[in-house]
Amino acid sequence: MSAAKPTIAWDLTALLNAADGRAAQPERHMWLVRLMEWLRHVPTRREAAVATDGAGPARPERSTPMAVLRLRHLLRVLDQSPEHKARVQAMFHGFWREIDAVALLADFGFSNRMALRSELWQRLRTEVLPGSPATRDLAALFPLLFRGGDAAWIERLDNDLLDRIAELVVPREPAEVLPQGVDAAATLTAGHRPDAWRQTLLDAISILVSAVQAAGFSPPLRQRMSQALLASEPFRQLPLAAEQVRSAVLSGEREVSLQATVYLRALLDTCRRATDSIVDHLEEYGVSVDIVFEIDQLHERCQRVEQLLGCVLSEQPAADVRHLMVTLVQVAGRRRGLRNLMARHYSQLARQVAERSAETGDHYITRTRSQYADMLRRAAGGGLVIAGTTYVKFGVVALGLSAFWGGFWAGANYALSFVLIMLLHWTVATKQPAMTAPAMAAKLAEVRSAASTRGEADDVAAVEAFVDQVAHLIRSQVAGIVGNLAVCAPVVLAVQYGCQLAFGRPLVGEQEADHVLHSLTLLGPTPLYAAFTGVLLFASSLIAGWTENWFVFHRLDGAIAWNPRIVARLGPARAQRWANWWRHNISGLAANVSLGMMLGVVPVVAAFFGLPIEVRHVTLSTGQLAAAVGAQGASLLSTGPFWWCVAGIVLTGMLNLTVSFWLAFKVAMRSRGIRVRERKHIYAAIRRRLVTQPLSFLVPPKS
Repeated sequence: MSAAKPTIAWDLTALLNAADGRAAQPERHMWLVRLMEWLRHVPTRREAAVATDGAGPARPERSTPMAVLRLRHLLRVLDQSPEHKARVQAMFHGFWREIDAVALLADFGFSNRMALRSELWQRLRTEVLPGSPATRDLAALFPLLFRGGDAAWIERLDNDLLDRIAELVVPREPAEVLPQGVDAAATLTAGHRPDAWRQTLLDAISILVSAVQAAGFSPPLRQRMSQALLASEPFRQLPLAAEQVRSAVLSGEREVSLQATVYLRALLDTCRRATDSIVDHLEEYGVSVDIVFEIDQLHERCQRVEQLLGCVLSEQPAADVRHLMVTLVQVAGRRRGLRNLMARHYSQLARQVAERSAETGDHYITRTRSQYADMLRRAAGGGLVIAGTTYVKFGVVALGLSAFWGGFWAGANYALSFVLIMLLHWTVATKQPAMTAPAMAAKLAEVRSAASTRGEADDVAAVEAFVDQVAHLIRSQVAGIVGNLAVCAPVVLAVQYGCQLAFGRPLVGEQEADHVLHSLTLLGPTPLYAAFTGVLLFASSLIAGWTENWFVFHRLDGAIAWNPRIVARLGPARAQRWANWWRHNISGLAANVSLGMMLGVVPVVAAFFGLPIEVRHVTLSTGQLAAAVGAQGASLLSTGPFWWCVAGIVLTGMLNLTVSFWLAFKVAMRSRGIRVRERKHIYAAIRRRLVTQPLSFLVPPKS
């Protein structure tokens, strides 16, 4: 006996036979879920062949989505079967009587609280807990009915098909429910039909407008908005304007409703511009992820109001309703995971962190020969301090402390050294890329602007200007590394030989030298450790930007300058100097202290979890190798282990710089919204410069 052949027609027949308008609400909702699954189901070749031989739809057209073909087939079947059509209409009429559609239009896609954390928690619950069809909330039922991919075929629905769907699923209100004094015939002739669905849209507009007003009145946003844009009090006028639109629409006064809508849209535009002005005050007030999140929520609510107004006022609202449905379905797709949310909001916060790092990083970029020479001098000073850091590191190891305290004091040694270098206005080469790559975000913004708003010539000029910035940066790295190593290694050797002459033995002995030769060799895991150190260098730049933003966001400079107790203790003039000092140095202190402590503590913490991770810093490694040469003598220079260590140090420097630069560069690209096509132009321009002018990446220009 042959197996039954499932066909589209048979599945649809069973589905239509199961339609029962008298069923319980969860059962009716489950029927709708199965109907949507049937629409989006892609049949196998065997099913499609059987369907075309039987009573199913015609062979699919390549340009028409399968869901649209199935929907047309469903409507055709219902037109041919009045009994089934009556059953399906009863299902939808019962659905609309009991469902709360306002929740979908006013709440779906928005967080209940003005914080990113609540939205994260809500999405986690959605991912972990199954959805239930036993609900009156259409916003809760909507994700069970639609998926993000459904937006593609919904966009392909033409107006005729939408009208047929509306005739099937939307219940029409009888004439006696029209507002008192409104003639039914005249109303229909004028295109005004105050059905229940219009009232639902108007209710949603009122709720959305109230939420926009609440956001505009919240202190974190209100205090950062432009006072000039708030002079007309647009947020305060929103509810009254929305109520005027509602009254005009329900009373059938089309001209009045259009005028009221123009005024409401003007208020919404002013509110959006006032919210956008927050970005102009970030330097003064700082930013947080919650503020970025709430700005996005406000913009999306204003956009939703615009869409609902289009649906309410349009004489032929099919296209507006389709656009609204596409938006809601896309929101349903975006709300199914955490990745979209985090990428969307943290990319905007990354822009502010990058810009704050750029304030410090721009000081590390050399553009002229005089600046290049100054970088060499500052790097030489940094190498002098790192030479002392190298010996302190050997001393900490010699104490034989426990793993944690050994790592802690090694980190404190690094941190103090880096802070000292900063206070002396010297530099450490490997800190440059993590701080200077965000500084190039301004050039990336010019590339983005030229690509989107100006001509091709401007686009090429902006890309070339960015390549110039890259060349400046690489030259700065060369100067920093040369200056660090040119002083660090000779100073360490001089101390070793000086101790040999004075005390008969070097400060670092042969046992420690053997350990250095074994650990720094290229034949070991040095490349992995060097790349990991580059990640820490990048992390320190993020910490620096975040710390400065936190300092400004909480107005600590103002607290130091004007707090009564601090002013009484320090005096007005000294308090003001302290406030300015902290404001200008908080980023550098955070970067140096965090980097130093991570270099010392992170390997210890990783070892606690069984991860054999160490750090390899090019300048510190060079100092250790120089100490090994001082311990074992010049004969070490002719041995293989020494040159393998030299090769390891060369690769360490490259990985320190490239990994930290690449990660910071990715943050800058994300913060400026650089598209794939623009990235290709940038990469091609850099390669072209490397071929045509390779020395420009190593030697500064004469002028």
